[in-house]
Amino acid sequence: MRDTNEISALLFDLQGTATDFYTPVSAALRQAFPGADVDELVSRWRAAYFEQTGPDSPADEQWVSVHAIYRTALDEVLREAGIDADDELCEGLARSWQRLEPWPDSVTGLARLRSRFTTATLSNADVAAAVRIVKHAGLPFDAVFTAEMAGAFKPDPRTYLTAARYLDTPPEQIMMVACHKYDLRAAASLGFATAFVARPDEFGPGGSPDTSFDDEFTVNATDFDDLADQLGC
Repeated sequence: MRDTNEISALLFDLQGTATDFYTPVSAALRQAFPGADVDELVSRWRAAYFEQTGPDSPADEQWVSVHAIYRTALDEVLREAGIDADDELCEGLARSWQRLEPWPDSVTGLARLRSRFTTATLSNADVAAAVRIVKHAGLPFDAVFTAEMAGAFKPDPRTYLTAARYLDTPPEQIMMVACHKYDLRAAASLGFATAFVARPDEFGPGGSPDTSFDDEFTVNATDFDDLADQLGC
């Protein structure tokens, strides 16, 4: 087991790990399209976003904002579902991803963790979006880092190493915290410690995220309070 006493900073995935995206996004879609299969719309919208930003996303030297990806993906999802919507409505729906809600343990757990460690986001969201999410959710982070600062989406190594550079801290003294295992594995390959936090409700009532604990991670936790317990906060 890796010694966590050397850790001085924690980086947190934001969408899914620190915040609940399903509830606010599904509520916005339900209000816009009464009677539509909201679970299916959210699932397809998230999948379309992930195709452009996830581990198998196409390489592109030209940076594209996450907001633009969400906006374009929504057009595609609605077209495939046979739903008509004007530009103003779709723009507002795309911005629902910037009004995410904290998980019940997020604020208290982060406050405890911040008492011992430097805490920061490391999100694929745009800088402006990450700031809005953190402010809306009342999350007590010391700093906001995003993929936009590196010009590359996680799990590209540049994203993690850019955050380490801004923290002026070697990867070995930083722990990446996420509910997405690909994110943690990418960080671990660069020397970061890792904390897997299970979020069984990430994809809503019909979702089935991978919440199994794995010995490959430095720490496995049920939530942020459990993580704080294990890290002595």
